[in-house]
Amino acid sequence: MTIHDFPKGPYPTRVRIALAEKNLQSRARFVMVDLYKGEHKKPEFIATKNYSGTLPVLELADGTCIAECTAITEYLDNLDGQPALTGRTALEKGLIHMMSKRAELELLDAISVYFHHGTPGLGPQVELYQNPEWGCRQRDKALRGMHYFDAVLKNQPYVAGKAFSMADITVIGGLVFAAIVDLPVPEECGALLAWYERVRQRPSVKDQPAFLDLAAG
Repeated sequence: MTIHDFPKGPYPTRVRIALAEKNLQSRARFVMVDLYKGEHKKPEFIATKNYSGTLPVLELADGTCIAECTAITEYLDNLDGQPALTGRTALEKGLIHMMSKRAELELLDAISVYFHHGTPGLGPQVELYQNPEWGCRQRDKALRGMHYFDAVLKNQPYVAGKAFSMADITVIGGLVFAAIVDLPVPEECGALLAWYERVRQRPSVKDQPAFLDLAAG
């Protein structure tokens, strides 16, 4: 498998964590796509790898490309016939997908919009249009999302219930992005902060390039 990747990116970090959780690192090779140079928006990349012009992208030996973090995680999680990240039962699958989607809508994607519209983002050569007011509205939405997940984690150990899952990985991606844009988790979100400290100690998480870069900063 080939993963078209930007190692420090919040979205690629989600797939890297899933790979590590499934012990599949040896089966993947990474190809760097420089977001700051706009390589993900080049016509060739859009035509041959991902119509959406986003990362990451999983490319199989036959040339099939799978984009979108949720879809890639689904694929990886089912390779061994023992899905753990996306759920085993119908109930687990439903809850995990619901919470992962909420994590995207209320946190990760909201911060992404803030990054691209309310900050310099990837720079003037990539950010061809910006709406700062919309960006700041999404920043505020992300803060509300943090409070939502704090409330969830007051009642259960992980985002979708009793076990670490794709939903936790999505929230991790959101908080990685929050650190990049200097949007700290509010101090009153004690359950979310405690959960984050705990999941960052997982072997699949702690050595990710995104965390190493943040620590160095």
